[in-house]
Amino acid sequence: MSSLNHNTFSLRSVLEKEKLNGSNFLEWYRNLRIVLRQEKRDYVLEKVLPEKYRSNAPQSDKNAWDKHSNDVVDVTCLMLATMNSDLQKQYENVASPIEMITSLKAMFQEQARTERYL
Repeated sequence: MSSLNHNTFSLRSVLEKEKLNGSNFLEWYRNLRIVLRQEKRDYVLEKVLPEKYRSNAPQSDKNAWDKHSNDVVDVTCLMLATMNSDLQKQYENVASPIEMITSLKAMFQEQARTERYL
């Protein structure tokens, strides 16, 4: 097993240790960003997937869109897999990590504000 694969597994295990349950949103979100940064997928939390390319688009544009689209799916699944079952049910049909994070931030905003000042 290469060291990259080992590091990825090791970091993902941080997220799997304690699933998002609401009271641990800030810690979960911080760990999510760390894991995604290490995997070079953190951009999907901020960069919206553009409209699909046209058939005559350059291959490099097609490849970039395909990578972004695959990363969105992977990150969405990772986020769902590291939530408790109640949150999974609530977010299972949300297709965008950006949408999911925006909603979670709104839901747990008061907790985040309180923890920031402690």
